[in-house]
Amino acid sequence: MTRVNVYTDGSSRGNPGPGGYGAVIEFTDSKGQLFTKELSCGYRLTTNNRMEMMAVISALEALNRPCQIELYSDSKYIIDCFNQHWIDSWVRKGWKRGKNEAVKNVDLWQRLLKAASPHQISWNWVKGHAGHPQNERCDSLATQAADSEDLIEDSGYQAGD
Repeated sequence: MTRVNVYTDGSSRGNPGPGGYGAVIEFTDSKGQLFTKELSCGYRLTTNNRMEMMAVISALEALNRPCQIELYSDSKYIIDCFNQHWIDSWVRKGWKRGKNEAVKNVDLWQRLLKAASPHQISWNWVKGHAGHPQNERCDSLATQAADSEDLIEDSGYQAGD
């Protein structure tokens, strides 16, 4: 199984506002040569959590075979969802947090679970703006995407997210 490092970051300007994500995929081939792939995209009407999730989804969907992944994100929320098994609880409860409180961004959580399913992933939190240099690169990509004129409508965004 190929070992891969994935670094992600997402942000929005205001909530809701224009946003963007950045992701860097890094792996070494059998000859020891390092390869890097960068991904980024900008959105209209979105939130920080949605962009953090899109950063992770885009990287996982870009991998064309099951991999052993070290994933680094400055979104403690996403990392805790997996490391503390919140997402497992939400699925069991029918996408509810408590008795009647619906989980937000179910469209992206379902897509993220599907993208993650073929991989073995270690979910690692890095402190934003003081973390891994590649995570800082992802922040730069996310910022450029959010500030670009070429923004896509976030069709899954719902007011109140």
